[in-house]
Amino acid sequence: MGQVRILVGTSKGAFVVTSNEARRDWTVDGPHFGGWQAMHLKGSPADPSRIYASVWTDWHGQVIQRSDDGGRTWDAVGNHFAYAGEAGTHQWYDGTPHPWDFKRVWHLEPSLDDPDTVYAGVEDAALFRSTDGGHTWTELDGLRRHTTGGIWQPGAGGLCLHTILIDPSRPKRMYVAISAAGAFRTDDGGESWSVITNGLQSAYLPDPEAEVGHCVHRIALHPSRPETLFMQKHWDVCRSDNAGDEWSEISDNLPSDFGFPIVLNANEPDTVYVVPIKSDAERYPPDGRLRVYRSRSGGGEWEALTEGLPQKGFFQNILRGAMSADSLDPCGIYFGTTGGQVYGSNDDGDRWQCIADHLPRVLSVEAQLLP
Repeated sequence: MGQVRILVGTSKGAFVVTSNEARRDWTVDGPHFGGWQAMHLKGSPADPSRIYASVWTDWHGQVIQRSDDGGRTWDAVGNHFAYAGEAGTHQWYDGTPHPWDFKRVWHLEPSLDDPDTVYAGVEDAALFRSTDGGHTWTELDGLRRHTTGGIWQPGAGGLCLHTILIDPSRPKRMYVAISAAGAFRTDDGGESWSVITNGLQSAYLPDPEAEVGHCVHRIALHPSRPETLFMQKHWDVCRSDNAGDEWSEISDNLPSDFGFPIVLNANEPDTVYVVPIKSDAERYPPDGRLRVYRSRSGGGEWEALTEGLPQKGFFQNILRGAMSADSLDPCGIYFGTTGGQVYGSNDDGDRWQCIADHLPRVLSVEAQLLP
């Protein structure tokens, strides 16, 4: 029987949570890098023993950590992220120019077939790639030098590139999401990029249908149908069936269409999970009830999943990178809260249990099935 590994990044280090395929009893190992913010950890699909982690502090700055033994030991492999050429400027909240300034790595996305190749999404928004296991990094500056780059503005969490998706059927096709610029696609490995926001509406923008400026919180795709994308943005859950060329809203009967994560069932490409929160000002679930919502029809019709989740007095948030799914059948769904709990379901979300508690604020959750 194999093992399920949940990689949890928190505000005070990283935790590795493991179970067998039954996913009932869990072991928590950590913290690793205690005292560091572990923004994101992700295992390599090409090598189950390889894990990459982004950790940082205000004092020590950004460091990429790598484990080659499944998270038992770690090595600091790289911390040099330099923008290509002259950095230039982007637009600040009040419309004034603001110099591009590297702050930290928000997201790591290992290659699907090479354990030494990994992509990094950073703040201020840029995309980097390493081909030597994280030791050295090169900016794929076609993204930041897109014709719209000068008018990108930060969201409340900064101008962060927080999502990277690789199309398994077309390895040179990738998608990224930037808060608060929008979503972008490359079909040539990162040399050139297209804005993919057609159909999005954002009432807080001077032009609600503007090309850029939409605060996209997360996008997701299913490997069996990679041209269908799902998006949770700053108000609205959306879907595209043509690789992002056109989006439509699918929020119909949700109690709120504001939220951060969006995840797909590994075995059902039309089964989608979101965690609605009340609003951009009140960032906790409506009525203080923690409910995961599932649509088995690709959006539109949603059902509340509550068994095993607190239904009274819950005033925490679930951040954009803090939800994931494993690849077993039935599918395991996992998410972490800003109050330090990690919840898991081993039956497609029908029932939940707290698999780790009393952790620091959870920033990211990634599930991985091991042989």
